[in-house]
Amino acid sequence: MRRETVEVGTEHGAEYAGKFIFQELTWAKRSRIIQKHTRYNPMSGQVQSSDFIAIQAETIWASLKEQPPSQPLTLEKLLGEENGIPIALGELFSSIVNRLCAMTREETAFLSAPSDDRNPTQPSPTSASAKNSDGPQPNSPGNQPEQSTSSPSSSTR
Repeated sequence: MRRETVEVGTEHGAEYAGKFIFQELTWAKRSRIIQKHTRYNPMSGQVQSSDFIAIQAETIWASLKEQPPSQPLTLEKLLGEENGIPIALGELFSSIVNRLCAMTREETAFLSAPSDDRNPTQPSPTSASAKNSDGPQPNSPGNQPEQSTSSPSSSTR
């Protein structure tokens, strides 16, 4: 798994100064984090809402393998609105983790906005023929027996 090390100075506050090491997550771990914080429509499966901040915070936390001895980073601080980490530091960690975990701009845009209500699945041109799933009806015009034009023949088996 790939790793990335960043040395943070005092520019984000003395408490954050030191070495942070992040490691690439497995596909399964990243997928579970995304699914945990995403609500889907039970009928269509489309994304109804997604807590992008929680996804990003948990991804940073799961990727973090080493931090300064004072342990300045916690999941609570990553999620904190009042006592959280500085914006620039959060953006730095996000860019590192997104690069390591291959989170593309398209994915982050997809996760940060709810799906629209339209169904992306186009109806099949033959879907009209599938409406009646009971099979052909006995009195339908297309289900009349054909008239035989051949003479009866006998065959022995």
